[in-house]
Amino acid sequence: MADTLSICSWNINSVRARIDIVEQLLRLEAPDILCLQETKVVNETFPTEMFRRMGYVHQVLNGQRMHHGVAIMSKVPVHEDDRFDWQANGEARHVGVRLDNGVRIENVYVPAGGDIPDREVNPKFGQKMDFLERMIEWSSALDKQPAILTGDFNIAPLECDVWSHKQLLNVVSHTPGECDILARLQASNDWVDIGRHFHPAPARLYTWWSYRAKDWAESDRGRRLDHMWMTKDVADKAVSHRVVEPARSWIKPSDHIPIITEFAF
Repeated sequence: MADTLSICSWNINSVRARIDIVEQLLRLEAPDILCLQETKVVNETFPTEMFRRMGYVHQVLNGQRMHHGVAIMSKVPVHEDDRFDWQANGEARHVGVRLDNGVRIENVYVPAGGDIPDREVNPKFGQKMDFLERMIEWSSALDKQPAILTGDFNIAPLECDVWSHKQLLNVVSHTPGECDILARLQASNDWVDIGRHFHPAPARLYTWWSYRAKDWAESDRGRRLDHMWMTKDVADKAVSHRVVEPARSWIKPSDHIPIITEFAF
């Protein structure tokens, strides 16, 4: 294991459709480990060769045709390939590995939850909340394992994590119920939100802007949906955390941007 290690997480919204900007990120930032969400490709047709050419020879895939999908691409060895079915329906929304130093990395893609924050009229919202309840059960059972939990959580938990708290109170991703359940998940293993550790509230720290905006940067109606949490022993090794906001303007962008944490192990 190198003295320093950088881990990047990015909801790419189809890795094959945006392979050019993935390569652009790898050339610019060269993270040691890249956790991708919403890859939208089965394992057999994942574009592995570009990653291999760039030095990411350790590849752990959990794909699904046209929907969901997660992957961990690494320059350093990874072990213990796990896939938890927190959706309880076989959807490819998690992949986990262990580094040589014993740190676990859990890469997760939480369901978006549809448009209406009511499980009675919108089953997708109920599925999202149930997914998070299963994550809480898992997290609560962890026994002092050094771990990193990262990915697209599809919840912006703090008032300052959205462009307008008042206007988004009833919008899925920032409703009180979602914020409460994410707080319970964080408390279940005393996870450190490394984004807010390095950029304390109320600092602006968005990771997602809708495609619907004519000019995403000018309107700046962002939300912090992508997160990197870690146990305190791992957080103590973190030296920086940042977002790659220019990526939202790259050619054929994802609506999410990469987040990167660097560690000194």
